Amino acid sequence: MTIDDYILQHIDPEGDYLYRLYRATNIHTIHGRMASGHLQGRLLKMLVRMIRPKAILEVGTFSGYSAISLAEGLEEGGRLYTFEINDEMEDFTRPWIEGSPVADKITFIIGDALTEAPKLGIEFDMAFIDGDKRTYRDTYEMVMSVLRPGGFIVADNTLWDGHVVDEAYDRDRQTQGIETFNDHIARDERVEKVILPLRDGLTLIRKK
Repeated sequence: MTIDDYILQHIDPEGDYLYRLYRATNIHTIHGRMASGHLQGRLLKMLVRMIRPKAILEVGTFSGYSAISLAEGLEEGGRLYTFEINDEMEDFTRPWIEGSPVADKITFIIGDALTEAPKLGIEFDMAFIDGDKRTYRDTYEMVMSVLRPGGFIVADNTLWDGHVVDEAYDRDRQTQGIETFNDHIARDERVEKVILPLRDGLTLIRKK
């Protein structure tokens, strides 16, 4: 048994619907491992339970696994707005979101969150950044502009399979995007931050 297996046996189960979604994502999409999965999904739900946001912004829906996980933690009246820029994902993702037990808490939008999210006119309590790694810093600044003081940002993939410390990836644009983001956050005195070495790296950020 691996330590990962041990962890999954000692946390809340992911549930049948998310299990089936994760399997379908890996079978029917090219980058199935991009889905959050059991451990990260339960963490996202727990963070929502702890923060108790009324409005969550997600940048990067992919197959909808993280969106459903986040929405599971929302209290009555809470809402998640999730943006996916790749319109080719819509035919796969929309039925899974709309068929989920938390469909009434999720607004799924195909479009560029960088330009479209501010148009919602909503002050968000929490955000999950998991979109294009090349534009992570720009996404972060957009999110900061619509996040309330005291609000939280969770950023995924911030260790990027360890590529952030591997010189072989210095010319890779996605790695460069993550490194630029990480360096920017480290210097940003508007926020408190900590990186969790969970899966591919998860940064928790609090706006002062």
